[in-house]
Amino acid sequence: MGETDVKPRNDARTASSGHDEDIQVVEFLLSNERFAINLFDVKEIVEYTRITPLPRSAPYIRGIIDLRGEITTIIDLKEKMRISDSRINPEQSRIIVIDNSVTTTKTGILVDDVTTVLSVPPSQIEKKTCEGDDSSYILGIIRHKQGDRDSDKTDLIIWIDVPAIIRDMG
Repeated sequence: MGETDVKPRNDARTASSGHDEDIQVVEFLLSNERFAINLFDVKEIVEYTRITPLPRSAPYIRGIIDLRGEITTIIDLKEKMRISDSRINPEQSRIIVIDNSVTTTKTGILVDDVTTVLSVPPSQIEKKTCEGDDSSYILGIIRHKQGDRDSDKTDLIIWIDVPAIIRDMG
């Protein structure tokens, strides 16, 4: 699998201010749990590449990579969010490169896998239901039905606020 550019031509953030429009998210895995971030916070998704560690950096800074001639800082999202690490083979990991509208420096987040892009109606999103230090990174919980509409199988996906994570690094 090669690099994937996930940006549509039209930015839905400016398309309309209606509250009934679906929200587009990129779904990914950390350990065995499902998470999502806003599609418009994502510039591209790239395959894992060797990450050069940075001495004396925060524990959640995995290091840097050279992405087409630009130094890109890689954040280990599991470390940042204190998610227990059931490490998979690093070559199966993906790097979600964050859009320039979110960060002033080239930044990517390391995830175990990117599964899909979802279009989610607001009625399937619950505002965050927990409080605490790390809850500031959670925008809400997405209830995603699997299979047909009559199925009772609903997965819960934690919707993450990437701009808040980037601001917190400042």
